[in-house]
Amino acid sequence: MNFPEEQVLNTLVELMQIQSPSGHTEHAIQYVGRRLTKAGLQPVFTNKGGVLVTIKGENDTKHRFVTAHVDTLGAMVKEIKEDGRLKLSKIGGFGWFSVDGAYCFVETRKGEVFTGTILASHTSVHVYHDAEKQERSDENMEVRLDVRAGSREEIEALGIRVGDFVSFDPSVVQTDTGFVKARHLDDKASVAVMLELLNHLQESGAKLPYTTYFYFSNFEEVGFGANAGIPVPVCEYVSVDMGATGEGQASDEFSVSICAKDGSGPYHYGLTNHLIRLAEEHHIAYHVDIYPHYASDASAAVRAGYDVKHALIGPGVDASHAYERTHRDALENTYLLLYHYLLSNMA
Repeated sequence: MNFPEEQVLNTLVELMQIQSPSGHTEHAIQYVGRRLTKAGLQPVFTNKGGVLVTIKGENDTKHRFVTAHVDTLGAMVKEIKEDGRLKLSKIGGFGWFSVDGAYCFVETRKGEVFTGTILASHTSVHVYHDAEKQERSDENMEVRLDVRAGSREEIEALGIRVGDFVSFDPSVVQTDTGFVKARHLDDKASVAVMLELLNHLQESGAKLPYTTYFYFSNFEEVGFGANAGIPVPVCEYVSVDMGATGEGQASDEFSVSICAKDGSGPYHYGLTNHLIRLAEEHHIAYHVDIYPHYASDASAAVRAGYDVKHALIGPGVDASHAYERTHRDALENTYLLLYHYLLSNMA
């Protein structure tokens, strides 16, 4: 089984360039839909805005459900200040420190896009004595738009309003050492893996042992991405999302992470063990880890009352929900584990 590194990385970069904060993911979903159609699949767009594709398996009485999410962190315009700067309301769980100085895009409801920078109101050390110490908070963070305007009236004349979406520049960089640095590797890295794996399954004519649904969700970052519309025959639900690395964590940027427990509680014991056995059997680099400040589409589905075995895997990602980084090896190991899982018997 060969890992299509170039294709996965190209798809990842293309996805990164499409702004898709939770609540405004239409362009990313359309991209996914076009890719699925090109692969010879028949995508179905849900009322909530996600996209679902079904591959019929040899066993059509027990089904699997695999998901990754295209939505990302972002913000909305909360207030237009008297001086023309914009206050923000967060979309998703991140700290203001992680976007201090980030370039951004503000899109009006009519589709016009303005560039800007997210800054603390007291940023210049030449002007403010507390520039270094000012708290990065809802009250103090603002967008400096790249327009010649210095009042609320001038900003409103441009068509910018409260409720407009703000997206963060992904700042994608690939290194010669195999790293990918960017915002929103959570979870576009997994989306790229899943798209290219679907393409391989189509090209190879591989027959899955069970009918399997592949769902690209669009509200994971706010907690309800794929917790509705799960077909009754689904027995196993696997979320493909990032594994967070850091102090006290077992995960690294080169392996696939298998989550045993997160903030929602333990994942299904039997299905998690099944994934561990597959990784060991096929010599896939992996780590089992616990993420106390995390939840996934799989845990959201269980919370919603679905009677499924649930599990969570994904590439190790450093500095999650900030300037993230992973390695092509983590993408490969995630790809391989997902592939072998799809061809395996149920746990």
